[in-house]
Amino acid sequence: MLLYVTVGTDDLPRAVAFYDAVFAALGHPRLPEWTPGWAGWGKDYDAGIGFWLCPPFDGRPASGGNGTMFSFRAESAAQVRAFHAAGLANGGTDDGPPGLRPHYDPAFYAAYLRDPTGNKICAVWHRYNPAEEGED
Repeated sequence: MLLYVTVGTDDLPRAVAFYDAVFAALGHPRLPEWTPGWAGWGKDYDAGIGFWLCPPFDGRPASGGNGTMFSFRAESAAQVRAFHAAGLANGGTDDGPPGLRPHYDPAFYAAYLRDPTGNKICAVWHRYNPAEEGED
């Protein structure tokens, strides 16, 4: 359904450092430079969704949307934890530590962060099984 997601930033180098870290933890490479002042991760248009950063087009300050969140697929609980740790180490803030969210689903393992601009992002492993993860 989605082709790409774009979020605004007022500090592209700081935002790039944050997203390089969290996307590396999830195995998503940064895309080649598309246009000056932009950065993107993920796939090309024909291979899947991409995530892009740029200054807001209207010239006003960037801000995180209230109630807006972007969730990214993880392949394990360990990857969710690595995403969260990478975000915290690179200017993000905690908005929900790694763990089960049984109110969504008994196997829904997620972690939530705010990027340096305040955008809320999440990594989810929706097939969590402690035995398969090597955990109690």
